[in-house]
Amino acid sequence: MNEHYKFVNRPLPYAYDALEPYIDAKTMWLHHSRHLQTYIDNLNKALLEYPQFQDWTLEELLVNIPSLPDAIQTPVRNNGGGVYNHQFYFSNLSNPAPMHPTGMLSEAIQTEFGSFRSFKNSMKDAAASVFGSGYAWLVVDAAGRLKILTTANQDTPLPLGLCPVLNIDVWEHAYYLKHYNLRADYIEDWFQVVNWTQTNNNYLNCFPANSR
Repeated sequence: MNEHYKFVNRPLPYAYDALEPYIDAKTMWLHHSRHLQTYIDNLNKALLEYPQFQDWTLEELLVNIPSLPDAIQTPVRNNGGGVYNHQFYFSNLSNPAPMHPTGMLSEAIQTEFGSFRSFKNSMKDAAASVFGSGYAWLVVDAAGRLKILTTANQDTPLPLGLCPVLNIDVWEHAYYLKHYNLRADYIEDWFQVVNWTQTNNNYLNCFPANSR
């Protein structure tokens, strides 16, 4: 996602109804064309009067928030995080989708969690535990190991030096039209549309090519 100002809302790589019956078309349309678009518009607005930061990538902005002027630190954290988190979330979905991780990610999950089932239960628990709004993440830490963590609101793992592999959005706008207040049902359905081929690529991208 090496984008910089002026940020734009890229089309999804699938139709809004492609994730049916697990995630409904209306939710996907609102999530992408309204919620994500608002974060993009607000991020562009925050950077409008600061041309010295307009060639920074989204990742550079989020990692270096303390280096930004005080006036835009919070808008960039909230809206830049909203852009990054949503784009990453959408990029890891597909239908039909592989039912299990593939490649080196599959091996790493077996090593770290013991089994895919154990990983899945841990990811479910993390997503269910988020109080209010936020995300659950599968990331690679500085030691090259997989970890599960949660972030609040639109915070990202990037300032922590972590490399994202997969995330699930548990803001209510991600599921309320179909699943109402039943977050656990949404989490179960989300697992049906995870694009494990893409997440394996994300995992590989967390390592320099010569260290694989």
